[in-house]
Amino acid sequence: MISRRAISRAIGQLSQAKPRPAMISFGGGCDFETPPLSTPSGHLRSAENYECDIMGGYARVMGYERYDGRTSPSSASAYVIDITLTGAIAVGDTVTGVTSLATGVVIVVPDSTHIVVTKVSGTFISGEVLNVAAAPQATTTSAPHGATTDLLRAQYKNLAADEYRDDIAVPTGSGNILGVVRFGDATYAWRDNAGGTATNIWKSTTAGWSQVTLYNEISFTAGGATQPAEAATLTQGGVTATIKRVVPTTASTTWALNTAAGRFIITNPAGGNFAAGAATIGAINVTLTAIQTAITLSPDGRYEFVVSNFGGSVATNRIYGCDGVNRGFEFDGTVLVPITTGMTLDAPNHVHVHKLQLFFSFLASVQHSGPGTPYIWSAILGASEIGMGDTVTGFQSQPGGESVGALAIFSRNSTKILYGTGVSNWQLATYRDELGAYVWSIQDIGHTMFLDDQGLTNLRTAQEFGNFAHAAVSNRIKSWLNGKRTKVTASCVVRNKSQYRLFFSDGYALYNTFSKLGGLMPVQLENAATCAWSSEDSDGSEVIFFGSTNGMVYQMEKGTSFDGEPIVHHMRLAWDWLKSPQLVKRFHSASLEVSGSGYAEFSFSYELGYGSTAIAQPGTISATTAFASSIWDEFQWDNFYWDGQTLMPSIVDLGGEAENISLLIHGSSDYHEAATFSGAMLHWAPRRYLR
Repeated sequence: MISRRAISRAIGQLSQAKPRPAMISFGGGCDFETPPLSTPSGHLRSAENYECDIMGGYARVMGYERYDGRTSPSSASAYVIDITLTGAIAVGDTVTGVTSLATGVVIVVPDSTHIVVTKVSGTFISGEVLNVAAAPQATTTSAPHGATTDLLRAQYKNLAADEYRDDIAVPTGSGNILGVVRFGDATYAWRDNAGGTATNIWKSTTAGWSQVTLYNEISFTAGGATQPAEAATLTQGGVTATIKRVVPTTASTTWALNTAAGRFIITNPAGGNFAAGAATIGAINVTLTAIQTAITLSPDGRYEFVVSNFGGSVATNRIYGCDGVNRGFEFDGTVLVPITTGMTLDAPNHVHVHKLQLFFSFLASVQHSGPGTPYIWSAILGASEIGMGDTVTGFQSQPGGESVGALAIFSRNSTKILYGTGVSNWQLATYRDELGAYVWSIQDIGHTMFLDDQGLTNLRTAQEFGNFAHAAVSNRIKSWLNGKRTKVTASCVVRNKSQYRLFFSDGYALYNTFSKLGGLMPVQLENAATCAWSSEDSDGSEVIFFGSTNGMVYQMEKGTSFDGEPIVHHMRLAWDWLKSPQLVKRFHSASLEVSGSGYAEFSFSYELGYGSTAIAQPGTISATTAFASSIWDEFQWDNFYWDGQTLMPSIVDLGGEAENISLLIHGSSDYHEAATFSGAMLHWAPRRYLR
């Protein structure tokens, strides 16, 4: 039995204990399911618009901005010009230097001796008159220069971004962006026309969106001699057209036998219309079967794409796609070639390329072309059909060698694996009858990720190739994801961040970072994604786009805002009892480990003892940081701001006693750069044990 004297001595020792340090390393992501006492230190009990950094810690997400190929808002620059004002200059005016002939758009007039300009063309000089609409309004007293403080630099750059943002437009039309893909360092978007009667394709250019011309198709038989070249002229009497693509439906050897058949993709004919009958392409003879038909796309599809190469040269790299409404197609950025499979309702829902064969799905039917011949869907030449017994939701090739392969074919309620390399040795095996994938959720990030009824799931090859294993990775946010799973609209990967992103129709997204300290984090976008695409450009840089319900295309990982709107962010760390759940602690200070690449601000606070009203919760605190003086509000949030490339710890005074503590960080801005919070060092002293 412990004596009263021993208890009194222990209490006295606790009351005199010196402060001790405790490190909380941030990482692991959100955990909405684990009981508080079992939640690992550094996890989050709530968060929005943060992501798990691949190296550990939590980073506020980067912004996104509208895109049409013109100068991106985030690349805008702002310049201050000192002036002597002799007239009137207002925001939005274009000023012209009378001597230099330089021009710029005014974005701020902070006072009568300065203006801030962007969209500068030429070089302003000191001592020249500035005209507005050909009338003198000021004289410069300096050359253009930067702002005097980091805060002003960030704010001016943001206003310059707004000026550029106003120039960027939607692809003309109506409704959602139905599909977006990056190809050849240009971005292509599919959107219904203004009347909603057809879908148009748009290409990004330095002048904005440019509509892609859809050509004509015409069928032929009895092709003889040799296959004609692209750009050759098709002639029938006085009617001519340029051949843009030859689309054979028979083997190439049949040209020598005068029995080749297929279609030509041609320009609008000159001299009238073609008709059934003989025609020539130079010395090559063909028989046309009917008048040419304009290629059109019926509206309201949902497009998906894969980029592949059946020809082996740079010039034969192509987009293959489908939308569930029109025929599948091939597209090289200029010529769209509808692909005819022979199905009565020839409108595939999903597309993939596996072992040099083009795969389409039609509800529960999977079909593929002959090897290396995406236009030819003849069983004689290697095409085939595979019945799945359930509606297919997507494909994903699995790791394997040249002589073996495996294709995961997902349905809504089952997963099957197609082994082999072609129709001669295909073997279809059921992987799981109860495991399926939601449409548009399937991605490869070194292993296959998808959303199932059980949550976010990965499919990996087991130790011996040919076997697979899966595991749910979203158990810590299961209840949150259960409310979102039927709202999936798109997904993509972010290679630079080892990240899988899932998008929902209500504007939310889920960022999953695959690293030792990674995890899942909810993100609330200002614009709901209807489709998404990520890939690498020719220079190796990663680009990520999504289309939205407002008809705009957005580029992710760009800028400091959600297309001009503030990024509102917060995170609440799990209740941390510092390895002593029954010990009441006196909290003295916290040192936050923060890093970033530009001007940013954040607010900090904390809660004690599960937020109990029986405990005095923190109120107003005064402190300074190592970067600049702090600004404090009148409640419990402590506001910091800083600039710099790498940020030293920010030390904050704490107060209060409780058995546990939860740190809170939040903010909102359209001009703050993203910051990464790696951890916090707490200084605390033991007080007494809970009774």
